[in-house]
This record gives sequence, C-alpha cells and structure tokens, in this order.
Amino acid sequence: MDNVVKQVHSFVSGLTSIFVSLLGLGVVAGLVFGDTFFVGDVIGNITALVAGLGEAGLVGLIVAIIVIHLLDPKGK
Repeated sequence: MDNVVKQVHSFVSGLTSIFVSLLGLGVVAGLVFGDTFFVGDVIGNITALVAGLGEAGLVGLIVAIIVIHLLDPKGK
C-alpha cells in the first residue's frame, strides 16, 4: 500500500512540474506572439485569477498561500 502511495505521489509531482513548465512557456509565448489560437490568453487568465483572489480578501490570501506552498519544490 505504501508503494502505491509513493507511485501516485511521484506521478502527481511529475504532472504538476510539467503543467508549471507549460504555464511558464505559455506566458513567454503570449508575450512574444500575443493572443493566438495555440497559446490562448494565458496572461489574461492569470490576471483574472489574481484579481479574483484579491477580491476574495482573507480567503483569497489563504488560498494563495496554500497554492504557493504546494508548488514550492523546497517544501517537499
């Protein structure tokens, strides 16, 4: 059972790192190429997410702290 949990954790960690890398690539491609069909509006979506968290007040701050902690590679 412990082996299964480790494998799932490893899979989810790898998938998360791929998505974070693609997010960074999307931001750079959005800056270079603008809003295209294969890039989408990545920067606009991130801006809307941050604005939504800002409007949520304390709950948004707590969610932002949790997400940053989950994505921190040194927190493992």
